[in-house]
Amino acid sequence: MLQVNYIRENRDQVIERLAVRNFQGLELVEEVIALDERRRQVQTESDAIAATANAAARQIGELMRQGKRDEAEASKAQSAGYKEQQRQLADELATVEAKLYEKLVLLPNLPHQSVPKGVGADDNEVVLQHGNRPELPESALPHWELATKYDIIDFELGTKVTGAGFPVYKGKGARLQRALINFFLDRAEQAGYKEVQPPILVNEASGFGTGQLPDKEGQMYHVGVDDLYLIPTAEVPVTNLYRDTIVKESDFPIKHTAYTPCFRREAGSYGAHVRGLNRLHQFDKVEVVQIVHPDKSYGVLEEMSTYVQSLLQALKLPYRVLRLCGGDMGFTAALTYDMEVWSAAQQRWLEVSSVSNFETYQANRLKVRFKGDGSKTQLAHTLNGSALALPRILASILENNQMEKGIKVPEVLVPYAGFEWVD
Repeated sequence: MLQVNYIRENRDQVIERLAVRNFQGLELVEEVIALDERRRQVQTESDAIAATANAAARQIGELMRQGKRDEAEASKAQSAGYKEQQRQLADELATVEAKLYEKLVLLPNLPHQSVPKGVGADDNEVVLQHGNRPELPESALPHWELATKYDIIDFELGTKVTGAGFPVYKGKGARLQRALINFFLDRAEQAGYKEVQPPILVNEASGFGTGQLPDKEGQMYHVGVDDLYLIPTAEVPVTNLYRDTIVKESDFPIKHTAYTPCFRREAGSYGAHVRGLNRLHQFDKVEVVQIVHPDKSYGVLEEMSTYVQSLLQALKLPYRVLRLCGGDMGFTAALTYDMEVWSAAQQRWLEVSSVSNFETYQANRLKVRFKGDGSKTQLAHTLNGSALALPRILASILENNQMEKGIKVPEVLVPYAGFEWVD
């Protein structure tokens, strides 16, 4: 959530940066400023009435001590209206603050200056590309056909048990899933991330804190009876571990990793691009989260991007890094890098990771603050990244490494999987 003081003091800059997002609600900025002005006016009036009432009370006390009861009673009658004025102003202040809050949560984060203006995915900027695309024979199969051929993923069985988008991993397919999870977690620990195992159900306050609510409410599975949400990413529970917390500056950087299943309704997703593992309602992911000093966050973002790339390099998957344009960036992010791997059989790029800096946007909602020696309390910066999401990684491994005798398992996964070939 943006800070009101910043919006008030930097109105033109806020409007300019939101325009980079193609944000259609720029009138909200004016509404926020107007409500904030009224809030401050009411607060000033309330403070003035309170000061007058306090002065009158002191005067009445003094008159009573002097034995001037008639004058004291007259002053009491005169000041009787102060309490009613204070009550009315308190009611108006509560109403204005509620309206101000409602408007504030509708404003997305401000894009970083490096974010290109654009409408959608076609306007994203390719930052770098790594690795050579494998040359496959014309007989090469997409991963959903390979999954059937080697009996490692059963999409129809998942549909029978639950519905479309809930595959069943079998035999070597299940073991490859477990191998990838353990490989990613081990690499994260080696990079200094402390592993946590968080809940996969969160309350509304947690969803709001990281910005999934109210922006992505329609994409989350809601358990109505208990008013809980299945997590779309481990970012939600892990970052919320620090909600309403003041940490020490010396604690930075705070680094966590977590493996969780993730759940997304993916409402409105249809077509060939969602076949197989390309888009699921339930999938596994390893997440990395950092909470850092504001002065360090963009250096940390580059570090996290490099770290995710190192995983793709270890798996020998060709990939590219995109800087997302304003129109394609998430509601809460100030700058996002997407990592995409090349799917040789599908002949297209598949997104496998997003690494984002949220600056103070999440921290302001969460009230994640820090205090250094002798310094005032201020908001931290939060960052997170997929490291990595499994479905499209597995799809690319299957497609890119298919050979006549089977599918060659990446060398770094062999000790985790316990086999070299899917055959």
